[in-house]
Amino acid sequence: MTGDGLGERELIRLMQQRLTVMPDMPVPFGDDVSAVPLVGDEVAVLKTDMLVAETDVPAGMSLFSAARKAVVMNISDFAAKGVLPSAVLVALGLPRKMATEKAVVEIADGLNAGAREYGAYVVGGDTGEASGLVIGISLFGTAKRSALMLRSGVRAGDMVAVTGLFGKSSSGLRLLLGGCTASEAVRGVLVDAVFNPKARLREGLALRGYDYVSASIDSSDGLAWSLHELAKMSNVGFLIDKVPIANEAEEFARQNDLDPVDLALYGGEEYELVLTVKPEKFPEAKAVVETVGGRLIPIGKATYEKEIVSEIEGVQRPIEARGWEHFKTKI
Repeated sequence: MTGDGLGERELIRLMQQRLTVMPDMPVPFGDDVSAVPLVGDEVAVLKTDMLVAETDVPAGMSLFSAARKAVVMNISDFAAKGVLPSAVLVALGLPRKMATEKAVVEIADGLNAGAREYGAYVVGGDTGEASGLVIGISLFGTAKRSALMLRSGVRAGDMVAVTGLFGKSSSGLRLLLGGCTASEAVRGVLVDAVFNPKARLREGLALRGYDYVSASIDSSDGLAWSLHELAKMSNVGFLIDKVPIANEAEEFARQNDLDPVDLALYGGEEYELVLTVKPEKFPEAKAVVETVGGRLIPIGKATYEKEIVSEIEGVQRPIEARGWEHFKTKI
């Protein structure tokens, strides 16, 4: 479902057209993070993203969880590039009725928990009055330019892999919005996926510096969008032979007469990494990820054909370029 105005991606495209491109830009517009050259091969890596209560905080989510999520969704983009975050700045917009000691302490605790969970520190920020809760996060870290895992770089024949299964967050959000049901055991897992997301930072850091990964992206806008973004940045297509659906999402789909493939492809806020790996290097990449307690699940390959399709049990199905998009997707 769409509205009449510009979508987020078109809005960003129009803004980028009006900006002067910085010389020697280590990371191009359109990737997960931004970067500025320092000395030699070192770059400063920057990321900013905001959590807006109206669109990003479902009913039942605590202020602690909302604040932690604001940090985690930024760290997920660092994970996709293989960058360790070090410092967090916070811009907090707070409605007057929420300017209480209880609310502020809960938000501060959530911010601190999110940062420290991934080795970073909140070092400052700004507060102001707003009509609704807004938590804007800016993240800083440093890295070797040559070690960054960008969205470009995919070659036909590269394997496509993900760091986890999909569909839990989109299922959990449907539960929280009402109109769907789930058994108690499944409900707990699905709601936790929404309230307590995890960034795959260990996996991203484990892979950096090797020549295994040709491209990487964070899947917060959905698996389908992630595949389309990688394809666009690298001028390739993808043939997906396995849609990585979580068991809980499969069960939820059965209970509510939904398509589990749609839940896995077109949801969002999964915060898994979607990677392309050189086929001859996949066993090594998988082993490296497993050393940090993660997993690398192959789901397909890159193709010369510029289409993105799934082919499972002989049935081919196009993977559409859709997922969550601000100003377009209705909640």
